[in-house]
Amino acid sequence: MTDMTSPIADSHLKEERTASEVLVKGNFLQVCRDTVRLPDGHSATREYVIHPGAVVVIPLLDDGRVVLERQYRYPVGHVMVEFPAGKLDAGEDPLVCGQRELLEETGYTASEWAYAGAMHLAVAYSTEIIHIYFARGLSLGKRQLDHGEFLDVFTATPAEVALWCRDGTLTDAKSLTCTLWLQNVLSGAWSLDWQATASQGGAG
Repeated sequence: MTDMTSPIADSHLKEERTASEVLVKGNFLQVCRDTVRLPDGHSATREYVIHPGAVVVIPLLDDGRVVLERQYRYPVGHVMVEFPAGKLDAGEDPLVCGQRELLEETGYTASEWAYAGAMHLAVAYSTEIIHIYFARGLSLGKRQLDHGEFLDVFTATPAEVALWCRDGTLTDAKSLTCTLWLQNVLSGAWSLDWQATASQGGAG
């Protein structure tokens, strides 16, 4: 089997940064342009976005349905179907972020959580990494939406979510990845390590 993680095996692919400049520094994102030395010794530029990272949650209801959201996303100009998600605050633990975002956006808290894995959203031009969590043992309370945040919360069966991925109703990349995880966990192909969590007193 090919070793996919060996630094030595990847040496002929790696690029080395030789210079860097910040093009835009916003409140949330930062855009940089780096000069890099290519494996063949030539130079090139790489423009990319620095993102703080995020968490997405797959909330499982006792009846087998999952909790989803509909939210307008300005850059693409559409209302998108998504699993609950949010960006990491500085120094924030991903699990704490997931618990906070689930409560704020949907009103649900969960008695058990499981870390699935991570995904890189746009490797060609962004540093963003999204941590994927499952949540179960859900209890519904009151949502605590951020100021200026507007979204609908609804539930669907895993089969409905899979169909929406197929017909183009759901095109959000993180939610497509979550659907892959959901299908494999429900089929028993992939396992999770569920952990009980202390009761949450409120959003951070």
